[in-house]
Amino acid sequence: MLIIDVKDSESIERALKKYKRKFEKAGILKELRRRKHFVKPSIQRRAEVLKAVYKQKTYGDQQG
Repeated sequence: MLIIDVKDSESIERALKKYKRKFEKAGILKELRRRKHFVKPSIQRRAEVLKAVYKQKTYGDQQG
């Protein structure tokens, strides 16, 4: 649960901005999307390996 401290003199826009920033930083939406569907550990690991291979292929050649 996110708790935002709002002062009396603070505007609602400022409080909403604080809330949005804190919500984004907490990664709640990202976690919800990740938990929406179960992914088997073997498939998750395969995706990580493929991503690493792709990164190595595209960014590994750039020696500067």
